Amino acid sequence: MPSPSAKPPSQPKPQPLTGPQKALAKLGLRRDIDLALHLPLRYEDETRIVPIQNTRDGDMVQIQGQVTHSEVTLAPRRQLRVTLDDGTDTCVLRFLNFYPSHQKTLSVGALVRARGEIRGGFVHREMVHPSFKLAGGELPAALTPVYPTVAGLPQAYLRRAVLGGLGRADLRETIPDVFTSQNMPCRLQSLGEALSFLHHPPPDVALATLEGRTHPAWQRLKAEELLAQQLSQLQARGVRAAMRAPPLLKSGLQNTQCSLHDQLLERLPFRLTPAQQRVGSEIAADLQKHIPMHRLLQGDVGSGKTVVAALAAVRCMDAGWQCALMAPTEILAEQHFRKLISWLEPLGIQTAWLTGSQKTKERRQALAMIASGQAMLVVGTHAVIQDKVVFKNLALTIIDEQHRFGVAQRLALRSKMTTADEAAGERCGQEPHLLMMTATPIPRTLAMSYYADLDVSTIDELPPGRTPIVTKVVSDARRAEVVERIRGQIAEGRQVYWVCPLIEESESMDLVDATETHEALSAALPDTLVGLLHSRMPVAEKKAVMSLFTDGLMGVLVSTTVIEVGVDVPNASLMVIEHAERFGLSQLHQLRGRVGRGAAASACVLLYSTGDAPRLGETARARLKAMVETNDGFEIARRDLEIRGPGEFLGARQSGAPLLRFADVQTDAAWLAWARGVAPKMLAQHAALAERHVLRWMGGAAEFLKA
Repeated sequence: MPSPSAKPPSQPKPQPLTGPQKALAKLGLRRDIDLALHLPLRYEDETRIVPIQNTRDGDMVQIQGQVTHSEVTLAPRRQLRVTLDDGTDTCVLRFLNFYPSHQKTLSVGALVRARGEIRGGFVHREMVHPSFKLAGGELPAALTPVYPTVAGLPQAYLRRAVLGGLGRADLRETIPDVFTSQNMPCRLQSLGEALSFLHHPPPDVALATLEGRTHPAWQRLKAEELLAQQLSQLQARGVRAAMRAPPLLKSGLQNTQCSLHDQLLERLPFRLTPAQQRVGSEIAADLQKHIPMHRLLQGDVGSGKTVVAALAAVRCMDAGWQCALMAPTEILAEQHFRKLISWLEPLGIQTAWLTGSQKTKERRQALAMIASGQAMLVVGTHAVIQDKVVFKNLALTIIDEQHRFGVAQRLALRSKMTTADEAAGERCGQEPHLLMMTATPIPRTLAMSYYADLDVSTIDELPPGRTPIVTKVVSDARRAEVVERIRGQIAEGRQVYWVCPLIEESESMDLVDATETHEALSAALPDTLVGLLHSRMPVAEKKAVMSLFTDGLMGVLVSTTVIEVGVDVPNASLMVIEHAERFGLSQLHQLRGRVGRGAAASACVLLYSTGDAPRLGETARARLKAMVETNDGFEIARRDLEIRGPGEFLGARQSGAPLLRFADVQTDAAWLAWARGVAPKMLAQHAALAERHVLRWMGGAAEFLKA
C-alpha cells in the first residue's frame, strides 16, 4: 500500500491536436456520431466516364484521356493549358493558378481523369480548374460526397474521417417500434440505412430528392432530429418543474387596503386592452405557484408589453420581494426606467438604476439600495448581473429583447437569488420567476419547436388610438423630395427620425453614413436642430441627444439602429430609413414602430439605392413589398421567417437553443406534429431511450436548454 506522501501516478499528457484534428473540432466533429451525422452538401458523379464528343456546354462531367499537349502560356495571363484526347475528341484543361506538381502530373503522355464543367459546344471544349488525377483503378460505385469543411481540412481527409465515424458510431434504434408505426407522415428506413445511403448514394438516385431533402433517407433524419429537439425541450421543462420559487401572494407589505397592483391600474392614463388583461392574468397565475415561471411575452411593436411587465413587477412587490428588469442597451434600459419611474414613484416605490457607465458614487448608492431591499425594482443593462450586485430578496426577473441575451446571462440572473444571504432562510436555493419579452412576434411553427419549453403569452392587438403608418418605397434619386417632406413635418411641429445603417464610410460598402447624412440635413434645414446618435458616442452624449429629442427640442434625429426598439416619442411622425434594402424585415418593422405612437398621421419612407444595378434584388424587393403591404407584426414575422429561415430569424445562436440542421419547421410541419405527439409518451414510457436519443443528436448542447 503506498504511503500517504506518495505521489499519485502521473497521467499521460493529452496529445496536441494536429491541423486536421483542430479543423474537425472547429466543425464540432468530436464524437463518432458527430462524424456520422455530418452530411454532404452536394455530390460529384465519378462513377462513369463520358466520351468528350458527347459532352455539351454546361455539363458537369468526368472525362478520361491522354495528355497530348501541356504548356504554360503568358497571354492574356500566365496559365497552364493541357489538351486531353480520349479518341472521340479533345478538351483543353485550363489552370490560372497552378503548381509544379500540376505540370508533373499533367505531362504529355499521362492518362488522366478530369472532372469539371464543360465550356464551349461541339468545338473548342474546355474545363477551367477541373479536379484531376492519374487514371487507374475501378470507378467508384456510389456518388462522391462533398462535405461542409473549413480551412485546413481537405475533402479526402474529411471523407476518411466521416467513413470511420460512420463505421464506429452506435446507430442502434432509439425510437421504439410502436412510435414508428403510428401516425407517421410516411414509412421510414432505419437510421443506419438512411445515413449509409446519404453518405454514398447510388448513381441512379434522383439528385433532386437529395438536394431538396425529400428522399426517404432525409425524412428519417428530419424525424429523428425533430424528436430529439422536442425531447430536450420537455426535459428542460421537467428540470424547471422540479425547481422551487417563492409564490408571490399579497403580503400586506404596504399599509394600505389597496394593493400596489390595483393602485397602478387606477393611476394609468389609459385602459388595458383585453389582450393585455388576458396575458396579465396568465402571468399572475404563474407567479402564485411554487414552480418558477418561465414565460415568453410577445407582442407587436407598440402593443403595450411594458405595462404588462410593470403590473407583474408590482405583484412581486406586493408580496414583499424585489424585481429586476434587464435590457440589452442603455438607451432601451433608460426608456424603461423613465416610464416605470413615472408610474411607480407616485406609489412610493423606489427604483435603482444600474449600467456600466455610472459614476462610482452613484453606483455605490444603487448597490446599497439593492442590498438593503430599499430598491424594490432594479432596472439596467448587463450591469445588473455583475458579481458586486447583491439582492436582498429577488423573486422576479424580466428580460427585454430576450434573444439578445445568452444562456450565461440568464444563469447569472438566476444565481442572484440562489446565492442570497443565508439569513433569508427558506429563500436560499430557490429560483426567481422569469418573464422574457420580445417585440418580434414568434410564428407558431417556431413557438412549437424552439420555444416548446416555455409558456408563451401573446398580446395580439394594439391599444386604441394608434394611427396607421403609411409606408412608401422611394428611390434615393428622390432624396430632395424626402427632405422637403421633412421640412413640412417640422413646420407642423412634428419630429422626424432618419436612420442610417453605418456610422462611418466603409470601403467595401457604398452606404451613406450617419455622420455625412447629419451634416447634409443640418445644411438643408438650417432653422432646425438636427441631432446625431450612434453606438460609439460617449454615454453622456447619447443621453443628452435623446433627452433633447424626447423633450421635443430637437426636430430631426439622425441615428443608427440603436433606436430600433424601446424609444417612445409620440410627437415623432416620420421615419426615413436610408438604404432600406440592406435591412432585415423584422428590423425594418421595429424601426417603423418608432412612429405612429401618437395621434398624428405618420409615415415611413424606405429609401433604397440600386447603385449600378438596374433594379433591386429579389430578396430586398420581397422585404420592401411586405413592408408596404402590411403593418401587422405577426404577418411580418411570418414573411421574415420565409425569407431568412429560422437561424437568422431567431437572432444569434447565443440564445442557447440548438438550431435545426436538417429539418425545417415550416416545410416539415407534419414531422414536427409527429415529434410533438411522440416526445411526451417516449419520455414517460422509455426514459432511457429518450436520454440516449437526445445525447446522440445534441450532446452537451441539450444542457443549454435547461438554463
